[in-house]
Amino acid sequence: MSAGDLLDLLLPRPRRATAPGGTWTAAAAVRLDLAADGADPVVATAVGRLHAAFAARRIELHGGGERLEHPGATAVRLAVRGGGGATSGDAESYRLRISAGGVELSAPAPSGLLHGSSTLLQWLRLAAVPDGDGLAVPALDVDDAPDFAHRGVLLDVSRDKVPRLEELLRRIEMLSRLKVNQLQLYLEHAFAYRGHEAVWRDASPLTAGEMRQLDAFCRARAIELVPNQNSFGHFHRWLVHPAYRPLAECPEGVEHPWSHPLSRQPEPFSLCATDPRSLALLADLYDQLLPCFGSPLFNVGLDEAFDLGRCRSREACERRGRHRVYLDFLLAVHRLAAERGRRIQLWGDIVLEEPALIPELPADAVALDWGYEAGHPFAEHGERFAASGLEHYVCPGTSAWASLTGRTTNALANLAEAAAAGRDAGATGYLVTDWGDFGHLQPWTVSEPGLAAAAAAAWNAGRPVRRDEIGRLLDLHLLAVDTQAGAPPEAPGGAGEALAALGDAYRLSGGGNVNGTALFHLLLKPGRTMGEGRFETLTADGLRAAAEHLERCAAAFADAPIDRPDAPQVAAEVAWAAAAASFACHLGLERLALDEPRGAPLEAVPAARRRELGRRLEDLLARRRALWLVRNRPGGLDHAFGYLAPLRQALAPSHPPA
Repeated sequence: MSAGDLLDLLLPRPRRATAPGGTWTAAAAVRLDLAADGADPVVATAVGRLHAAFAARRIELHGGGERLEHPGATAVRLAVRGGGGATSGDAESYRLRISAGGVELSAPAPSGLLHGSSTLLQWLRLAAVPDGDGLAVPALDVDDAPDFAHRGVLLDVSRDKVPRLEELLRRIEMLSRLKVNQLQLYLEHAFAYRGHEAVWRDASPLTAGEMRQLDAFCRARAIELVPNQNSFGHFHRWLVHPAYRPLAECPEGVEHPWSHPLSRQPEPFSLCATDPRSLALLADLYDQLLPCFGSPLFNVGLDEAFDLGRCRSREACERRGRHRVYLDFLLAVHRLAAERGRRIQLWGDIVLEEPALIPELPADAVALDWGYEAGHPFAEHGERFAASGLEHYVCPGTSAWASLTGRTTNALANLAEAAAAGRDAGATGYLVTDWGDFGHLQPWTVSEPGLAAAAAAAWNAGRPVRRDEIGRLLDLHLLAVDTQAGAPPEAPGGAGEALAALGDAYRLSGGGNVNGTALFHLLLKPGRTMGEGRFETLTADGLRAAAEHLERCAAAFADAPIDRPDAPQVAAEVAWAAAAASFACHLGLERLALDEPRGAPLEAVPAARRRELGRRLEDLLARRRALWLVRNRPGGLDHAFGYLAPLRQALAPSHPPA
C-alpha cells in the first residue's frame, strides 16, 4: 500500500493532506524542540503522548522543555504560533510537515497542536517501518482544520448505567485522540445532589468531586465538559418519590414510553410548567451542579414533555396554547441559567413542532436538532434555525441503544447525513448521542463503531466513513490491531469488520427497526403478539439468517487479534451481545412455530421449551451482570434487569417478578 493510500486510513481523514514522497529517518534518539508553553495542560498532553509513542518504538525523544527550535540533528519541532492551518485563525487548525529534515507541527493554539499530534501518532502507526535502530517514516503534508467548531459526544449515564470513574477517564482519552472536543454526561437523577438523597440513593451517582476531576481531565485534552441536566420532561426518576410528586404535571402519573414494567402505578413524567416550585427545585440543582464545570454552556434538555397540558397546566395550555406555555417555561429556565453565567443548549423537537416560535427563543440559546434515522430532515430543520439566526447543532446517534448489537448501516448513514446537512446549514456543532434506553443493556463496545464514525464526520463532513472501511478503521484506531513491522496495513485483523457486521444483524432479521431493533423488543415486550408492531414482518427465514450471521460474527471476532488493555472485556462483551441477539432470534422462532403464530401469546409456547429458554435467559443475565460491574457501578443494575422481568416471568413462572 502506497503512502498516498494510507491517508484514507487516518481517522478523522484530514481535510487537506498529501504524501509528497521522500522519507524521514528517525534515529535511535530524536530531539524534541518545543516553541510553546510546556506548562499548558493541553501542550503537556501532546508532548506526553509523543514521548510514549516513540518510547514504544525504542526511540528516545529528548527534550520537551520550552525552547525555540534550532538547527541540528533530525528533530520533532512543535510550535504554538499564528498562522495555524487550513482555516486562518481557527484555534484547532494545525500544519504538519514530515520531510527528510524531521517533523514540524504548528498551530495557533494548544488545541490545534494536540489534534496535529494525534495525526502524527496515527501516521507513525500506519506508515513507519523499522530502519536499523530507528524508523523510516514517509513524508506527509497536512493543512487541516475541522468543519464543525464543536464536535461532541453525549453519553447517557442516567438510564441505569453509571460508568466507574476510571472507565470515564479511559473513554475521554479515546475521544480526545479522535479530535472530539466536547463531552456531555446526560443527567436525569445520577448526580449526588445534596438534600435529594432519596432520588439517587440506589443509582451509584457521580459526585461533585468526580465531576470536577472529569472537568480538569477533559480540559487537559482540549475537551469541553458541558454540564447537562434534563429540566422538564424525563423527570420521572424524581417525580415518582412522594416529596417531588406534587411538582409533576400529572401527579397521578401517565403512561409514557419509558415506563418501567415493575412500576405498580403510572409514573409522573414532566415537571409542571406553571408551578413556581418547579423552578425553585431547578435553581437548587443548578446551584449544586454548575460550579463543577468550567464550560459557559449548559444543556437543560427540555425535550419530549409528552404530558404538557394534560393535567395541571391544561387550563393554561387551552388559554394560551401549549407551545406558548412551553416557551414561557423555557424562558424561565434560560433566566435561571443566565443568572448563573451559563448559556443554554436545548433539544429542538418541541419548538420544531411550532416553527413560528423559533425567532422568540433567546438569542444566545443553542438549539440541538436530534434525529437518529437515515433520512432525518436535518437540512430542513437547519434552514429554519439558520433563518432565525439561532445557533444550532446537528445531533445524530450511534444507533446502539435498544439494539443489543447496534445498527451499523443506519448509524453510518445517519452520521454522514447529519454532517453534510449541518455543514451546509451553518451548524456550529455536531453532537453524537449514545443513549441507554430500557436499561442500557448493550455493552460499551457496541457503541464504538458509531463513535468513531461520528468523530470522522464531525471533523471532515466531506469524508465520512463508508461501510466498506469501518472495520479496518476500527482495527487500527479503536481495537488497536497494530501492523507488524513491514506488514502491509491492508491485511485485516478481522475484529473490526466482525464488530461492524454484528451491527447489521437487524437487516437480516426483518421486523421494525426504527430507534431500536425488533430483536431487542422481542425481549422487552413479551406480551405483544407476533402480529403487532415491530414483530409483524418478522419471518422464520429472516430470524434463522440473523442467528447464523450472529454466530459467524462472534466466531470471527473471537479469532481476531485485539491489542488494548481491556481486550478480554471487549471480547466478552461482543460474545455476550451476539449471544443475546441470537437468543432473541430463537425466541422469535419458537413463537412463529406455533399453530397460530401471529396471534398466539408467548405462554402458548410449550412449557418445556419455555423453561429451557428461561434457563438460557438467566445465564445471559448472569453473564451481563458480571460484564456490567467491570466498567460500571452497581447502582441501576437491578432497575435495568427489571425491564426484562416480564420475559423472565413468562419463561419461568416461578421466577420472582422483581
